[in-house]
Amino acid sequence: MKKEKNKQENKIEKSKKNKEKKVKNNKNEEKKPNKFIETIKKKWLIDGTKTTILVIIIIAIFIAINVFMHSLELTPLDFTQEKLYSLTDESKEKVKKIDKNINIYFVGYSEDSTDLDLAKQYHKVNEKIVVEAVNAESRPDLVEKYGIQSGSEGIIVECENNSKVLSSSDLVTYDTTTYETVSIAEEKLTSTILTVASSVIPKIYFLQGYSEFILNYNMNYLNTLLSNEVNEVETLDILSVGKVPEDCSTLVITTPTKDFDDVATNAIKNYINAGGNILWLNSAITTNLNLTNVNSILEAYGVKPFEAGIIRETNANKMIAGSPDFIIPELQYHTITKDIYSTTGVVLVNATKINIDDDKLSEQNVVKTELAKASEGSYFRTNFNNQNSGIEEGEEKGPFLLGAELQKEIKAANEETGEKAITSKMVIYSENYFITDYPLNQNYSQYPVIQLAYNKDLILNSIAYLTDREEDIVIRKDTGTVTYTATQAQDTTIRIIIFAVPIAIILIGIIVWQRRRRKK
Repeated sequence: MKKEKNKQENKIEKSKKNKEKKVKNNKNEEKKPNKFIETIKKKWLIDGTKTTILVIIIIAIFIAINVFMHSLELTPLDFTQEKLYSLTDESKEKVKKIDKNINIYFVGYSEDSTDLDLAKQYHKVNEKIVVEAVNAESRPDLVEKYGIQSGSEGIIVECENNSKVLSSSDLVTYDTTTYETVSIAEEKLTSTILTVASSVIPKIYFLQGYSEFILNYNMNYLNTLLSNEVNEVETLDILSVGKVPEDCSTLVITTPTKDFDDVATNAIKNYINAGGNILWLNSAITTNLNLTNVNSILEAYGVKPFEAGIIRETNANKMIAGSPDFIIPELQYHTITKDIYSTTGVVLVNATKINIDDDKLSEQNVVKTELAKASEGSYFRTNFNNQNSGIEEGEEKGPFLLGAELQKEIKAANEETGEKAITSKMVIYSENYFITDYPLNQNYSQYPVIQLAYNKDLILNSIAYLTDREEDIVIRKDTGTVTYTATQAQDTTIRIIIFAVPIAIILIGIIVWQRRRRKK
């Protein structure tokens, strides 16, 4: 019994010693000083001169890292929801195929400009695009050649003998209802690059004098968007010119409220027979108008005269803002709609129906392709005094045709003579408000209707298709976000936070440490 008791006591004693040894080792490890910190304390913080030198070294390293990172020209992080400061895949695809040297000079811009950062991303996509920030002192030749005023900002885009100058105001647009600044920098830069690199630029003419929808009045936003898509846009007073210009890529006709003159009618028909293309927009009308000449143009494509009436929806999923007049059409697959046909983002306001005379299509050598339709739950109302939301007895039920492409063969190809076929295309929509500057309504949206979802994509893709620019048929970035630009005072504050605050923290830490050291 004694032996067993002694053994047990020895084990306990041995266990105590081991625990004491471990505790001692742990204490020794905890007391073991950090060599790097000890070196700093003993050699660099021993007196004020060396401390100052250490601070200068830290600041120099900080500045060197910043300079090095800046030289890498890394793409800035973009935390905006719509990636306003990052190039879209569409822009990258468009510019990467350019095989010409393009120089972009940002005159008077600072290196930290967001627009300059955005432009530098083009060089990463295509090395032939060179972006550089210059000033009047470093490049007086550019300032003199392009007439950029002293103290102002300008962007010069050069490609061989072609060039274009943009001002800082060209990179933004303004919402007249909210007074907000909207950035269109990427669209403008991309279109300008393509413009100077292109030998042919589509020219879009808007027929004026016959409609209440006027390019420079209630379609200003569309005018801007078209200009940003590498197009030249003009209005056409056909009575003064006497014809549709030969350089017209697409003629846009908006809801006629009076008949075409004979001069205009003959000019448009000659344009069609030469293979010209037309975009026709026709909103609902309240009275049946006697537009003989207008209807003769439509008849050439197999389209019947428009009837007085409006399409309304009964399906809540096919309308917006709870209004049966604001309908969401069912888009059909086509080159124009291929990127948006599966969405429900197009909104039409006060649409009417397109009546096609199918029996005359073959007679007119026209092939019809549907682009947009109203649902089976829709109906056509001709009594505008009836405010009931439901369908009434005798009202025509859907579906209805809202958009179509009509391709007319003017002349067949001749293999013997080598003559090519001549065709004329008309893209027609039974709606006009959806591409205007008007708001949807006061309660639902303060933005122009054209900015709603994919409205702008539908119209811009239609024009791109008619001008044979299928590479421009895309979904475009939504720029309906306010651009923040720091003032001089705000910029100074930001720089103080970035540079002065870290240095101040370091100095305060050293001063506190020195005081504690002296007290000891």
